[in-house]
This record gives sequence, C-alpha cells and structure tokens, in this order.
Amino acid sequence: MRQLQELAESINGTVAGSEQAEISGAATIARSRSGDITFAQSQKHYDEFLRSEASAVVVSRGVLLDSTRDAIIVDNALDAFTQIVSQFRPPVKRSPVGISPRAIVSDSADIADGACIHAGAVIMEGVTIGSGTTVFPNVTVMEGCVIGANCTLFPNCTLYEQTILGDRVVLHAGVVLGTWGFGYHSSANGHRISAQLGNVVVGNDVELGANTTIDRGTFDSTTIGDGTKMDDQVMVGHNCEIGKHNLFCSQVGIAGSCTTGDFVVMGGQVGLGDHLDIGSNVSIGAKSGLMHNVEPNQRIQGIPARPARQAMQIMAITGKLPEMRKEMKRLQKEIESLESNARPESIRDAA
Repeated sequence: MRQLQELAESINGTVAGSEQAEISGAATIARSRSGDITFAQSQKHYDEFLRSEASAVVVSRGVLLDSTRDAIIVDNALDAFTQIVSQFRPPVKRSPVGISPRAIVSDSADIADGACIHAGAVIMEGVTIGSGTTVFPNVTVMEGCVIGANCTLFPNCTLYEQTILGDRVVLHAGVVLGTWGFGYHSSANGHRISAQLGNVVVGNDVELGANTTIDRGTFDSTTIGDGTKMDDQVMVGHNCEIGKHNLFCSQVGIAGSCTTGDFVVMGGQVGLGDHLDIGSNVSIGAKSGLMHNVEPNQRIQGIPARPARQAMQIMAITGKLPEMRKEMKRLQKEIESLESNARPESIRDAA
C-alpha cells in the first residue's frame, strides 16, 4: 500500500486531491478496480477514467481535472505510470551466474568476463561472446558464431554456424538464425538444395520476437540493420538485406533476396514476393500481398498491394457490390420497360 503523495514524489509529480489517498495497485483504465491508480494521456482518456472504478490517475499536464477525483499531474503520463507499475510489480532481478557448470561450453569458445551462460546452454567451437551478454537455458550457439556485448538470448534460441550478432541484441524464445534458405534446383529427378554458404549478420540494438526465423545467405550474408525490431513469428528469407530501424509486426513473411530501406513498417501478416526492393519510410498495411517494388515514402495496402488511399476506396466499393447489383437489375428492368413502351403500337402488337 502506498500513499498518493509518496507515489507523486517518486515520479516528480504534483498531487491534485488527497495526498493521503491509499493506492494498492496499478492498472490500465479498462482493468482498474477500487484502490488502483491508472493513467490518462489525453482528455478523452481522462473522461474514461472518470467512468472507471480507479481511485486515482496519473495525468499529463494540460488535461482539465475533476476536483472530486484524485490525480498526479506529470509531463508524460505514460512514462510516469510505467515507473509506478514497476514499483508495484518490480522486474525480476537475476543474480549473475557466470558460466554454469551445467552448461556445455567448448574449450575453444571465448567468453568475456561478465557474460552469463545458464544451465543447459550449448556453446560450440570457436564461439565469441561479449561482456554482459546473457544466454538462457537450452540455447544452442553453433560453431564460429560471434555475439556482441550486453545481448540477451532467451531460452531455446538456436544460432547456426557463423551467425554474427552486434551489441544489445535481444532474441526472444525460439528464435532461429542461419537456417538453410528455401532454394532448390528442380529437374525431372527432383529438387536439389542450392548452396548454403552464407550466414546471418544482425546489427546493434535489434530485437527479434519469439519464434522468428532468418535464413542464411546463399553465398553472402542475410543482414538485419541496426535498431530493427521484429514481432513474434516473422520469417526473413535468404539473401535479404533489411535496413535500419524497421518495424515488422507478427507473421510478416519476406521471400528471398528482398531489400528494405530504413524506417520501413510492415503490419501483421504482410507477405513479400522474392527479389523486391522496398524504399525507406514505406508503410505496408496488415495482410498486404506485395509483388512489386515500392518507392520511398509510400503507404500501401491490400491484395495485391496498392497505394493506401486507392485500396481503401476499393474496399469501400466492394462492400457496396450487393446493393449495386440489386440496383443494376432494377435499372435493367426499367430500361427494358421503357424500350418496350417506346416501340410503335403495331410492332408491340406483333410482338
């Protein structure tokens, strides 16, 4: 239990209301209950708070307040509320384990001081791991991989041989890097796998969601640029070159040999055909299917993907097709009636 004034002091906020109000927890507006503190960044959100059971609110400066409800006024409600939630539900603090005796680490591996290798991890020959990096249980790092400083590899990640990670990379559970590319030489005798002689290179400050997979290059590297973030279950094919600070939502699938510029955003379940070039600052809407290159600074969506405005117009018209079909039939009957009435009387009688 915390008093409102105590919470306000911890986030450099100002109390509006009762400083002694007791707060037992923190929750978003929709899930808040009596005793909780929540947050509101805008007048609209604050009005939602007024209809909620929450006992108090962290509110951004400039929002008009109801004098009967307790609040903490701050510059940025979201940032302040994040700090408060951390006080009620502090992140887990893990003690450094060094290299666990239950990890399997090759004698030829170079593990920097300050790295943590948990039980069940397998570090194979010639691997280099930087200081401050944590490798959780059941991670497999194959021969010749290089992992930078302050990286986090959550359980069950697999790095195929020669994979390279920069600094501060986060791989969530089940990420697989360096798998063979899906490329085959087909003939009457079947399908023969193409060369798999490249690797995967991941830049600094990259985060890859759970069960994301990235294929190795055929001869060169599949590359992921600095600062790029991928959601869960993203798939990047062989030979791709992904730019800096891209954002890929869940289940994006990118076929081989595609390139993206910087600050590209792809919504959930976007699919790219092979050998496409996507310019910088392109936004691709969810479920879009793309089979052509895209110039920089475009917003596209749809199947097939097209400029977003055009796609929205097509979607709106498609929804009206049943009504338009009905109206067309009515007009057709009306035209037939007019044509019949316009014929000379003798012709009508003969008909």
